[in-house]
Amino acid sequence: MLRRPRRNRQSPAIRAMVEETTLSVNDFIYPMFVMEGQNLVSEVKSMPGIFRYSLDKLLEELSVVQDLGIRSIALFPQLPEALKDKYASESHREGSLYLEAINEIKNAFPSICVMSDVAMDPYSSDGHDGIVENGQILNDESLEVLGKMALAQAEAGADIVGPSDMMDGRVGYIRDILDNEGYTDVSIMAYSAKYASAFYGPFRDALDSAPKFGDKKTYQMNPANVREALIEAELDYLEGADFLMVKPALAYLDVIKTLNDNFNIPIAAYNVSGEYAMVKAAAQNGWLDGTKTMIESLTSIKRAGAKIILTYFAKEFAQL
Repeated sequence: MLRRPRRNRQSPAIRAMVEETTLSVNDFIYPMFVMEGQNLVSEVKSMPGIFRYSLDKLLEELSVVQDLGIRSIALFPQLPEALKDKYASESHREGSLYLEAINEIKNAFPSICVMSDVAMDPYSSDGHDGIVENGQILNDESLEVLGKMALAQAEAGADIVGPSDMMDGRVGYIRDILDNEGYTDVSIMAYSAKYASAFYGPFRDALDSAPKFGDKKTYQMNPANVREALIEAELDYLEGADFLMVKPALAYLDVIKTLNDNFNIPIAAYNVSGEYAMVKAAAQNGWLDGTKTMIESLTSIKRAGAKIILTYFAKEFAQL
């Protein structure tokens, strides 16, 4: 046999030398949750090891995160129902918890890259990503709210805004507003192929942001479709997105690869809450080696073509 592939697997040194895909903490964005109050830390029951923090405690945790070498976070707010309304007014109100949090993080940790979330559902009394009228999600009317939200986040200091709403035309709308207001350096990471997935449950527990009626299938994508992802990604690319995201990640590795093969800007993938929770639950029951499964899962996402991975495993990986 002239070709014996096993020769390149015969020792740790050789395996490391020919390794094609290598993970680093620089690949990760760490999702974090901020909530009202002081001196509060609350574990998300369906996401072991993941916590909601009041702003003072979030700043303390960020010191640990930064020391571990994690350089980027994605911030999400948990708000009480009393602050929610039909038009998500709290999302762009001056002095709101979320905007204050972005500002204080950037003041305390200027080198940390802060990615914001541009979506109505954490602030909406309907729990949807757009304005609801007569049971319908209004697209164009919702863009005005999303634009105000993105601008307020840029003013607070966000480095990257992340439209996760899946309204048509929102990337171009936000890009125009940011540019017209002088925020040309603020990037947009578009949730381009965001699927109507069953894997989001623990995240909605964390934010208490589940829809109050119906589902999100009229704006989030059908899990059966991949060509549609190319349409969505091309629109976001042409409208000025700096990154294209696929969400979830593990069940959509083919979509990550498809976008990476067709676009010359970085592809991101969101290793979502349900994917995290499954590994944690299996590991707690002794059914899987949690650390090895984590590394294998993250490696598969990067191997598929994701340059950036949003993952709740970021801190755990960094601690290794």
